Amino acid sequence: MTTMTDTYPSSRNSSRDNFFTRSESWLDERGKGAWIAAMVLGFIFFWPVGLALLAYMIWSKRMFNSSSHACNRRRKMHRHMAMGRPTGNAAFDAYKADTLRRLEEEQDSFESFLERLREAKDKSEFDAFMDERAARNDDEAAA
Repeated sequence: MTTMTDTYPSSRNSSRDNFFTRSESWLDERGKGAWIAAMVLGFIFFWPVGLALLAYMIWSKRMFNSSSHACNRRRKMHRHMAMGRPTGNAAFDAYKADTLRRLEEEQDSFESFLERLREAKDKSEFDAFMDERAARNDDEAAA
C-alpha cells in the first residue's frame, strides 16, 4: 500500500519550504528586533536552533543591514512610483523631469570627480613607493 507521501514526496518538502518562507517573511516584516528575539528564544529553548538562526542571520546579511529586506523593497517601490508617475500637472512634471535630469548629471560628475581623486591618490602613493624603493636601492648599492 502506498501513501500520499510515497507517491508525492515533493509535497511534504514544499510545505516545509512554505513554512520557512512564511516565517522568514513574517520576521522580516517585524524587523531586526524580531530576528534577534527569535534567535535568543532559540538559544534559551534549544541552543542548536539559536545557533542556526545566528548563522542564517550572518549568512543572509540580516545582522548587518540597517533595515529589513521588506522595508528596503517598500522604500524602493515608493521611490520608483514617485519618480515615474505623472501628476497630471504638465508644468510640474516638466520641472520634476528637468530637476531629476540635472541631479543625475550632478551625481555623474561628482562620481567622476571622486574617481579622478582616487586615481590621483593612488598615483601619488605609488610614486612615493617607487621613490622610496629607488632610495633604498641606491643606499644598498652604495653600501
